[in-house]
Amino acid sequence: MGDLRSKFMEIYSALKVELLNDPAFEFTDTSRHCVDRMVDYNVHGGKLNRGISVIDSYKLLFRGKELSDEEFFLASALGWCIEWLQAYLLVLDDIEDNSHLRHGRPCWFRLPQIGMVAVNDGIVLRNHICRILKNHFKGKPYYVDLLDLFNETRILKIILMSRTPLLIWESVIKYRMIIWILLVTQKWLVGTDIEDFKCSWLVVKALECCNDEQKKLLYANYGKADQACVTKLKQHYNALDLQAVFTQYESESHEKLIKSIEAHPSKAVQAVLKSFLAKIYKRQK
Repeated sequence: MGDLRSKFMEIYSALKVELLNDPAFEFTDTSRHCVDRMVDYNVHGGKLNRGISVIDSYKLLFRGKELSDEEFFLASALGWCIEWLQAYLLVLDDIEDNSHLRHGRPCWFRLPQIGMVAVNDGIVLRNHICRILKNHFKGKPYYVDLLDLFNETRILKIILMSRTPLLIWESVIKYRMIIWILLVTQKWLVGTDIEDFKCSWLVVKALECCNDEQKKLLYANYGKADQACVTKLKQHYNALDLQAVFTQYESESHEKLIKSIEAHPSKAVQAVLKSFLAKIYKRQK
């Protein structure tokens, strides 16, 4: 894994050099240095599981065959596009949430002399994805599909990260139009989802379980940066025993996903999907 990660990082360096010398942009030495620093700070600060999973998936789809240099480069470039996408979304999400830390460091917009310039930086990161895809996949028969896939994924993630009003979500629950992704990363009752009015699994499940009086309590206290309101809702969650509800939900969802995966006709696709499931099942952070 260490060797794979180091090779993956080499591709990152090559892609960054391309972007910093892109003839479509008229960089000054100062602006190039600023973008260089911004990309380093935001794009490769995490575990890189998403990006490296692209390479792992490619190998599984082709029965573990050794990748050529070109295949490894293209798989890595796609993996880095995913990491760039995640960085773009998190830079903007941290601003929206007024967060302080990301990966154990100050959020990008919290750094001296950055502030709301981070909004523009997020857009730069998003546009980098298009440049990487154009530089390395234009002319491929699946180029347009890749552009469409990244655009659709971006829209979906923005929706999932949004502060959708609770009354709208209650309608969604009623008609069962939401398929919750198994990855409900449980920092049980830790974080600022309550204060930030986030549509978390906890609040949606609480709405399902609440009686009318309990719903009034939820509506009266959710989305307020008041510790007394937060404490009331955490006590409310505990009274509903949502930890036990989640444990059961997680187990049942896992069983359903395994059955669905094993119904796929391709063993290679099954292997890819099971590898992703193994990474997120019972994940703690």
